[in-house]
Amino acid sequence: MEYGDRLRNARTAKGYSQQQLAEVSGVPQGTISKIERGDQQTSRYDLALSEALEVSAKWLQTGHGPKSPHSNLAESPARYSNQIATAPVISHVQAGQWAEAIDLYSPGDGIEHRSVPAGTSENAIWLKVVGDSMTNPNGNPSIPEGSIVLVDPDLPPDNGKLVVAKLVDSNEVTLKKLVIDAGRKWLKPLNPAYPMIEINGNCNIVGVVKRMEYDF
Repeated sequence: MEYGDRLRNARTAKGYSQQQLAEVSGVPQGTISKIERGDQQTSRYDLALSEALEVSAKWLQTGHGPKSPHSNLAESPARYSNQIATAPVISHVQAGQWAEAIDLYSPGDGIEHRSVPAGTSENAIWLKVVGDSMTNPNGNPSIPEGSIVLVDPDLPPDNGKLVVAKLVDSNEVTLKKLVIDAGRKWLKPLNPAYPMIEINGNCNIVGVVKRMEYDF
């Protein structure tokens, strides 16, 4: 039984239509449909779906273990103490599409998934860093090319925060430090070889960087 089959099996066992499951779980109906058709083999909504359907998240994700979330709970509570949330890793071009329609973004379109810390928005994504405009030759903070940053659209873009902004008339995004001074705003690269960009209606801030990771 595939992932989509397990979801359909659990949904019909509860007597839910796809739309009813969407309303109960908060997961977009389009995402549920993609999973059941087999177009999406993983989802960051697994926990929400499993709770709405009263099945084990592990069973829903992998098909292994008991279907019931309460089976053997007394014997091994540690197995259920922490559910690992994830977010998709996407490219700059994909991020441009995500920025235009966060609610419509499908986690299955991600290249891969990585875990995120507790409290991270379900709309967050990991973004691959391209270019050296955020490489600081003077030390930290520095975000080198090849690293990935966790971008949360639900955090406030305060002065001094690292943000991701979508440029007008472009399908890509840029990662910069937000500088606010005397009512004016700039996007500042950490690499002084690159110029600052004044925000004057030419871009939209779509998320705040929460974490950086780099795989050697």
